[in-house]
Amino acid sequence: MQRNSTRPRLTVTGDGKNVAAHVGSRMLCDLADEFGLTDELSAAMAPTKQRRRGHDRGQVLVDLAVMFADGGEAISDLAVLRDQPNLFGEVASLATAWRTLEAIDDDVLVRIASARAAAREQAWAAGADPGFYVIDFDGTLVNSHSEKEGAAPNYKRGFGFHPLLAYLDATGEALAAKLRPGNAGSNTAIDHVEVLDAALVQLPIDPHEQQVIARTDSAALTHGFIDACRDRGVWFAVGHDLTAPIRTACLSVPKRRWQPAITADGTDERDDAQIAEITDLVDLSRWPDGTRMIVRREQPHPGAQLTFTDIDGHRFQVFITDLTDPDIGYLEALHRGRGRAEKRICDAKDTGLANLPSANFAINAAWTQLVLIAQDLLAWTKLLCLDGDLAHAEPKRLRYTLLHAAGIIARSGRRTRLRVAVGWPWTDQLVNAFTRVHTLALRA
Repeated sequence: MQRNSTRPRLTVTGDGKNVAAHVGSRMLCDLADEFGLTDELSAAMAPTKQRRRGHDRGQVLVDLAVMFADGGEAISDLAVLRDQPNLFGEVASLATAWRTLEAIDDDVLVRIASARAAAREQAWAAGADPGFYVIDFDGTLVNSHSEKEGAAPNYKRGFGFHPLLAYLDATGEALAAKLRPGNAGSNTAIDHVEVLDAALVQLPIDPHEQQVIARTDSAALTHGFIDACRDRGVWFAVGHDLTAPIRTACLSVPKRRWQPAITADGTDERDDAQIAEITDLVDLSRWPDGTRMIVRREQPHPGAQLTFTDIDGHRFQVFITDLTDPDIGYLEALHRGRGRAEKRICDAKDTGLANLPSANFAINAAWTQLVLIAQDLLAWTKLLCLDGDLAHAEPKRLRYTLLHAAGIIARSGRRTRLRVAVGWPWTDQLVNAFTRVHTLALRA
């Protein structure tokens, strides 16, 4: 039987003119320019450069961040931008990019953080301010396949690094990160406090004037971190270990005190989970005044591996908080939303974090900060320039639909036009996104 192919026969030639690929990624460059991020980074990097000639190092950092957002995994992937000067302009060589990264020390990192904060203020003025501020803290493991500086065995018997990151839940913005050796402790208070301070610097608001909530798992259950939250005017919701006294308290809760948990969006009750406040059944005198403890019990999902902490056929999870809202259903759903931080970290690993490039720890720390910039650019794009399902899309989908789209660059008179393919299903969304980017400066 002879199969009839549905693919059209092609004659391939190499005479296409002014054809560009990855045209959507140019939008990220423009976004960085509109919010002043490129100029701020240029000022931050200016003291590291001895000569005026050559590439602006702030623009080099923006190009690297755009390369991450575009899906680049290694510094050599900067060629995607450099090989298209008609679209991205003059992009630095690999040697120049390496020298730029090598020039970033602790003082430069502080200036880069200030540049990011200034750009974020512009983004929020343009409409990205969520009005609700929950900062998620979580660590992750980044594997290393060679003995890079700072790489070490980790608690999961891997080898590499153990960065700690902070995200703003409502927007997905990457606020702060600290690159740490692989053997760094999960509950090291000094690291959590450092990342907390770095995250607060990024917020264009005062925690003493507007409510800011720090949300974590039990890794941050330390007096150092909780006390730091209190000192800085930040509220907390922190997971707690299921110790023997707390297990006893969970089992002694009267049946009348259990109430249904609610769904993440707060619209429905959950049939498979109940919650209760057990503040009066446990000793919380070690924690700040006003600390409360809330417990959730639920049936383990089919096939789940039970542990010794799964009591009476239920799986228990507890957390402490100093939030005063009387609705414990809301508070429990609020803390349960912490799981979204794990998705943000997965996106970070898909945006450059999974492949730290250098044997030098300082360069890898700088690389990590550029990953945060890339995530911010994607977050601002979704918040301010996109609608519908693309406003909530993962980086991989954004690349397929928008960032990697093709187009033709046409020049007539003194104007340069980028013409995106008519038949591409997301052409209208891409054109609208570019239009919105170019009008953001008027709104900021």
